[in-house]
Amino acid sequence: MDTASIKVGMSLEAEQIVTAERTAPHIGSGTLRVYATPAMGMLVEETCCSLVDPLLPDGKTTVGTEIHLHHLAPSPAGERVMIRVEVIAVDGNAITFEAQLRDDHEPIGKARHSRVVVDIERFMKRVLAKSNASTDEE
Repeated sequence: MDTASIKVGMSLEAEQIVTAERTAPHIGSGTLRVYATPAMGMLVEETCCSLVDPLLPDGKTTVGTEIHLHHLAPSPAGERVMIRVEVIAVDGNAITFEAQLRDDHEPIGKARHSRVVVDIERFMKRVLAKSNASTDEE
């Protein structure tokens, strides 16, 4: 099994600064210069990948399949955002995570995220087949 080295309870903490590129106007998700919800979702996915992908055999990776994100409070540009992700379930090749996010003042978000382990070569063959089909239709 590709997830044999991934255990419930494993966790990782990370942080980032709310740069202009991570604000709602830059991403296109709003008009206020605050941490964008899509940027928060990206941080959740990036941190989950950083936790489990290095543990997988060569030729394997994870892809995101689901995310439930609650953006609880705003964080201005320049603020530090901290995240902690934890593996809460492993079911075959499916991995489920919980994430808690905060800035230096308060909790700002929480999420549940699912990823599935895939064979890179097989996955990319499926992608290429779609790409070729799209090209043929033009």
